[in-house]
Amino acid sequence: MTAAVVFDLDGVLLVSEDVWDEVREELARERGGRWSDRAQRDMMGMSSPEWSRYMHDVVGVPDPPDAINREVVRRMLERYTERLPLIDGAVQAVRRLAERRSVGLASSSNREIIERVLEVAGIAPLFRATVSSEEVARGKPAPDVYLEAARRLEVDPARCAAVEDSSNGIRSARAAGMRVVAIPNPRYPPDPDAVEGADIVLGSIAELTPSVVDG
Repeated sequence: MTAAVVFDLDGVLLVSEDVWDEVREELARERGGRWSDRAQRDMMGMSSPEWSRYMHDVVGVPDPPDAINREVVRRMLERYTERLPLIDGAVQAVRRLAERRSVGLASSSNREIIERVLEVAGIAPLFRATVSSEEVARGKPAPDVYLEAARRLEVDPARCAAVEDSSNGIRSARAAGMRVVAIPNPRYPPDPDAVEGADIVLGSIAELTPSVVDG
């Protein structure tokens, strides 16, 4: 039996990639940057130090990366205060899995965003461990954030299942040695070769049950 389930946040529990996209594009255009259609896809899975550096180096936002990070996070928290874009069935899925398994979270979002989302959604007490990729050496697709989640849960990664939606996320969980449950993001679909690396592919999080994570 799988001992723990580690959820991604953006694209798995939240319809948030569009919000990140809008906030970053808005900032880039305000600061005279060079926004492109591929920028959001490139940044998916990056840690905050990585994507803020990308915004500076590639997109051309002149502010220092740490200032870019602070401003983007401020705007994201403002958006989430106005409306939290939870995916239908996400809260129920977390509750369902937490009844029988330890539950963790491994996200590329900043610590402040993770805590705000879980608190507003009313599911913060269900998570035994949460990790932001800003707290590890490398963001996704490196395995660091998932390995750290397993360490904090005190569970061998091989006894964990990861729930992911993106190419980088699937690759990260696979590299960590976890069973991978993929729920492809329809707005930013993962690469076919990444999906092939998943153990099971679901159409929605409503299909996520203890038997699915056990295989």
